[in-house]
Amino acid sequence: MFDNNQFEKSNFRALIETDEIGNVEERLNVIDAFLGTEEHVTLEDLLRILRERGHDYEPDFVRQCMNRWVEQGFAQKKKFEGQPPRYEHRHLSQHHDHLICTKCGKIVEFSNPDMERLQMQITVQNGFHMLQHKMEIYGLCSDCVARRSPLLPLGMAKSGEMVIIKYMMGGKTAQARLASMGFRPGDLLEIISNNGHGRLIVGHKCTRLAMGRGIAQKIMVSLPSHHQELELEKN
Repeated sequence: MFDNNQFEKSNFRALIETDEIGNVEERLNVIDAFLGTEEHVTLEDLLRILRERGHDYEPDFVRQCMNRWVEQGFAQKKKFEGQPPRYEHRHLSQHHDHLICTKCGKIVEFSNPDMERLQMQITVQNGFHMLQHKMEIYGLCSDCVARRSPLLPLGMAKSGEMVIIKYMMGGKTAQARLASMGFRPGDLLEIISNNGHGRLIVGHKCTRLAMGRGIAQKIMVSLPSHHQELELEKN
C-alpha cells in the first residue's frame, strides 16, 4: 500500500541533504512526529509529541524545522482568529477549508466541490486568475451549542450571532428604558460587537445601538431554531 507520509519524509530528506544544513536525523524526527498526527498542531503540541517520543529538542530548533517544512511546501502555517499559529499537512492538489469553534477552539476541515467550482466561476466572471484562496467559518461546534443554556442574557451572546428576545427583566424603570429603545419580545438582534466587557453594539432592525452591559444582562435571548435560521436567510 502506498504510504504518502513515508514518500514525503523521503522527499524532505533528499531536499535537506542537498541543502547540507546538518542535523538530518533530528530534523526527520520532528517531521515524523508531525506526520504522525492529523491535527492542526501548535509548536507546543509538537514539542509535547516529541517529548512523548523521547526527543527533547529546543523550541527554536523545532520551529526552524517546521518553517523549512512549510517553505518547501509540505505543510501550511495557519493563523486562526484568537488562536496561536498552527501547522497542518499540505497535500498537493487537495484544497480544503475550515470551521473554527470560537468557544473550545475545535477545527474541522471540509471540502466542497460545488463551492470550489463556484469560486472559480466567480473569479473568471470578474476577469481574475485565482492563485490561492481560503475560507474560515467561525462559530460554535455542536458540542458547545449543546452545553449552552436555551436562554441566556444578551451580554453572553457572541459577536456575529443572531438572537431572539424572549423576555426582559428588571423593574419599571428598566422596562421603560428598553421599551424606549424599541425592544420587544420576538425581536431579532444581531450582535455586532461583544468583547466580554464594556458596551455591546447590537443591530436592531435598521439601527445600530450601543448598550451598557448592565442593561444587556436584563434582556434574555435565545438562538434561532434551524427553521428560523432558514427563514432569516430567505429574508
